[in-house]
Order: sequence, then C-alpha cells, then structure tokens
Amino acid sequence: MQQIEAWTLIPFAIMLLVIAIAPLIIEERWEKNINKMICVLVLSIPTACYMAYIGLGEKIVEQLLYDYLPFIVLLGALFVVTGGIHIKYNMVANPLVNTIVLFVGFNLASFIGTTGAAMLLIRPLLEINKSRLYKAHTVCFFIALVANCGGVLSPLGDPPLFLLYLRGAEFDWFRSMFLEWAFVGGALLIIYNIVDHFYYRKERRMLAADKAVAGDEESSELDEPLQLSIGGAINVFYVAAIVTAVALVNPTHIPAMGAEDAPLYIKFLREIILVGIILLSLLTTSKRVRKANNFSWDPIEEVAILFIGIFTTMTPALIFLNMHAASLGLSEPWQFFYSTGLLSSFLDNAPTAVAFHTVALGLPAADGAVLVAGVSEQLLRAIALGAVFFGALTYIGNGPNFMVKAIAEKEGVKMPSFLGYMFKFSLIVLLPIYAIMQLIFF
Repeated sequence: MQQIEAWTLIPFAIMLLVIAIAPLIIEERWEKNINKMICVLVLSIPTACYMAYIGLGEKIVEQLLYDYLPFIVLLGALFVVTGGIHIKYNMVANPLVNTIVLFVGFNLASFIGTTGAAMLLIRPLLEINKSRLYKAHTVCFFIALVANCGGVLSPLGDPPLFLLYLRGAEFDWFRSMFLEWAFVGGALLIIYNIVDHFYYRKERRMLAADKAVAGDEESSELDEPLQLSIGGAINVFYVAAIVTAVALVNPTHIPAMGAEDAPLYIKFLREIILVGIILLSLLTTSKRVRKANNFSWDPIEEVAILFIGIFTTMTPALIFLNMHAASLGLSEPWQFFYSTGLLSSFLDNAPTAVAFHTVALGLPAADGAVLVAGVSEQLLRAIALGAVFFGALTYIGNGPNFMVKAIAEKEGVKMPSFLGYMFKFSLIVLLPIYAIMQLIFF
C-alpha cells in the first residue's frame, strides 16, 4: 500500500478542531449550515484529490459508501421516527419522577440511540420541571445518562458503536458490556437522586418561607395525579422496525450482502429499508405531532454536513494509524480506555473510536485471544466504553450534548459554560465513576 505521510493528518485535525472551537468563538456564523458546508468542502476536496493522486482514491469512496452512508441513514431514520413521537406528561417535578424519566431514557438509549432518546425526552423533562428553581443539574445528568452512557448495549445506541458494528462486531456482542453499563448508570442515578433531593428540599423551604410571608396556603401541585399521553404512536412500530433491520439485515444473516459482486440494491438493502421507514414515518405522522416536538431538519443536516467532512479527512489518518500502530505504545485495555476516552471528550467520539480500532488492528494478537472485529475482545470493549462514556465529559464529546444544552437554554435553563460543565459536573462526578469502573472491570 502507498505510504501515507504524517502531514496528511492535518486536514482531519483541523476539521475536528473547527468543530470543537467554532461554536465557542463564532457561534452566530457557525449556526448556519452553509458555513459548515464551506468548511467541509475546503478541507475535504484537497484531501480527496491528494488521495486520488497517490492512487488511494478508492479508499475515500469505500469510506463514504460503506461507513458514512450507513451511519447517516441510521441516524436520519432514528431522528425522523423519534421526532414523530410526542410524549406529553402531567407529572410532579420531584426527585422520584425525574429519576424515573432519566432511568427510562438511560434504557431507551441503547435501542433508539442516544440522539433519539435525548430528543424524545428532553422537552418533556423540561416541561415537568418548569416550576423548579434549580434545573441545570437535571440537564447535566440527562446529558450523561441519556445522551451518552445509556447507549452501550447495542450498535444503535451511539455512533461509535455502529461504526464498530460495521467493522465486524456482532450485533449481540454489545450486550456483553451490560455490567459496565449497569454500574455506571446505577451510580449516576443514585448520585442524581441524592443531588435532586438536596435541591428539592431547598426549594420547598424557600417556597414555604414565601408562602408564610404572603400568608398563602401551600400549593397542592404535589398532589396532582400522574398522567401520560403519546402522540404519533405508530412511530413506536417504526422504531421496532429500525431495530429489526439493523439486527437482521446484514451479511451475517444475508450472506449475499457481503459478496463483492452483489448488486447495489443487495449491498445496501438495510439502508434501502431504513429510507423506506423514514418515508413511511413522514407520510403517516400528523404534522401536528411534529410541530408539538418543534421538529426541524437543521440538526440532522448539520450532522450530515460535518460528518461527510470527518469521514473524508480521516481516511488518510486511519491508514497512517494502521501503519504506525505498534509505535504508539498502546497495548493494555486500560490504555485504550483512557486514550479513546480523553480524545472522545474533546473531539467527536465516532471517528475517535474508529481511529483506535484501527490502532488495535495494527497490534499482534496474543495466542488464544478472543477476537471481535479483528481485535482482542478486551481492547474492543475498552475502546467502545471509552468512546461512549467519555463523550459525556464535555459539551462537544457527542452530537446530542450541544443539542440538549441548546434546547434547555431556549427553555430558560441557565446551563453551565463549557468549562463550568467540566469543573462543576463531569470532572467531579463522571470521571471518578469511570475510574472506579475501569479498576473493577479492566
């Protein structure tokens, strides 16, 4: 294979740095998808041209056809279908109810994706808590539990897992990380419940003092019965159809899909089915339901634009990493866990997981080692967990994080700044839990 020089990694590094920094320094300009498209074209076209010049243009084509296309079609299907489900609550804003909502979202994330679960539940959660004085902590834990950590148990859960699935990890293999998933989720839910009880009691004392001064009786809000209604319920069926398509429509169950000479409609049968589900959801869901969800195409357009740039510019980086894997000094699962995790915190976790999987592919396998997706199972487990869990460490670690933050701020929640989120939440809550999990399981 043609040698790849180190300087060819520069467009990929610039691409990720722009994604990380642009929202912080040119927020208004960066909000426009046309500016994102310009950035992507400026970095991607030279990369593709150079790869073609040195005889590796087919690597770009393979990356876009067999990684980017399935990735964006799956995200699009989950985005459209969950955007057609409107959940309306009439619930009391107390710690038990909030913890239950987070628990449900944490479990849903593995089945409808962190993006799907986050977009499905963040608005109802904010509606439940509209009368609460302290809400930011609830949104921070929501980002950690629903938008990140909950997605470990299936390739549908989080983009890095789906890319590892495309690289050969079996659909059922992801459930083998159940204990790590349960440990992190259980610890976060317990801590959240304690924190929310603290703020809840503080609010009640403040409310009681205000009532005493005003001479009014205490509100009976806490005695209201719990109610739940779901609009666009047909999309629940479509979610099940997406899960079934990803689980069963693949080369493992349909060998013809993996044949080199298979026609395109066979190779991309899963994507064709998912596009069909998207069209059905759009045709059979009331516009009123999507309007109630404030459904907009902007978020998925943004993801589609940015990731075509990421997948293009990271192609030479992946080839380079594979060629120099042995020289990086990574060999133990804990090293892959923290290396993947720390990069996932500040860069997007999907390409980071792919990069370290590529590094692991370049390492010699120990005799008798169980291989999954071509690498040691323990190494793949460390890469997967590092990418998913550490994606919650910053607002830019995973796609849904910024989306959740933006929705919360639009609803009047005063969220911590970029550094405030880290120093007030992720470094003192998430990182210790991850460290303990690593010591137990790796």
